[in-house]
Formats: sequence, C-alpha cells, structure tokens
Amino acid sequence: MATVASAMSMSLDGFVTGPNDSRKNPLGEGGEVLHHWLGPTATPEDQAVLQEMVADCGAILMGRRSYDFCVGDGGWGDGGPAGRTPCFVLTHQPPAEAPDVFTFVIDGIESAIAQAKAAAGDHTVGIHGATAAQQALAAGLLDQIHIHLVPVLLGNGVRLFDLLGGTPVTLTRKRVIAAGSGVTHLQFHVPH
Repeated sequence: MATVASAMSMSLDGFVTGPNDSRKNPLGEGGEVLHHWLGPTATPEDQAVLQEMVADCGAILMGRRSYDFCVGDGGWGDGGPAGRTPCFVLTHQPPAEAPDVFTFVIDGIESAIAQAKAAAGDHTVGIHGATAAQQALAAGLLDQIHIHLVPVLLGNGVRLFDLLGGTPVTLTRKRVIAAGSGVTHLQFHVPH
C-alpha cells in the first residue's frame, strides 16, 4: 500500500515560498534560496535524499494553485513536477485542457488520495504544496512529513503549517540528515 508523504523545502521561520508568489515567480520573492540544495550546491547527502524521493515517487497530489503556477511553458512543460509521474490535482473546476499526466479531482482530499494511492501502487504519493499537505494532515491521511530545513529566515510568504486548526499533532522523528550544504533533512512519521 502506498505511503502518503509531504516533502517540502522550508525556511527556519516556516515558509515554503517567499512573499508575492505567482505564475511568473512560483517561489516568491527570495524563495529560490529554498531550492538551492537541489542544484549546483547540492552535497552528496542532498543528492542521496533527492534520489530516494524521486525513486520512490509513484504519484503526486497537489492543489490547483500549484498546478496553475507551474504547468506548461516556463514551468514543468507537458509533465508534472516529476516528469510523467501521474499527478492528481484538487480543484473545484477542472481546466478545459491539460497535459495527460494530470487528473483533476473535484470530490475532495479523500478521493484524491485514494486515486493517487491506486496509481502509486507500492510507491509513495508525494504531496506538492502547503494547502494540499494541510488538508491531508487534517483528514488523517498523511503518513510522513519530510522537511528540508533551509537555514534562512524569509519573514513572509506561504507557511507550510498555517491552517492546522489549533489541535496539536505529535510526530515521531524518523531521520535527521545534516547536509554539508547547511540544509537539515528531517523525516517524521504521522501517527494515525
């Protein structure tokens, strides 16, 4: 059975984008620093974490905002964030046209996760975007949280855990990797 995991690069003050994120600038002002560990400054530890995530990803779940910001020219092209990996998009209104890698789900997070798990098989369903991760957590459907903690304070933007509703969620730490890049890769299990 597929595991449902959120994996996000996050600033020390809890932001996954900088302020004023948009189609033209999906990571917001200053937010590109959150993904430097994925590029030329990546250390062997960073590369191993990324390879593990890519190798185990069987499907992706995201919100409509993430889709609108990154699909097509200037973004992911004809695929999703992981190329041809099936993507399930939470939305109220599907677009008229979309690349065939995307399935639009209008009947909620439970349906979207069930469809993504069926597509993923024994691999991981990766959640892309803060709102989708928050919805999965609130519904009790998130199994793991992976945070790539970047040593920067953005001060503003989109927070990963902004809308949890005030109920504490106790996590079990599974792994900590302090990479030479300065990024700390954290993995937590979400008890059900």
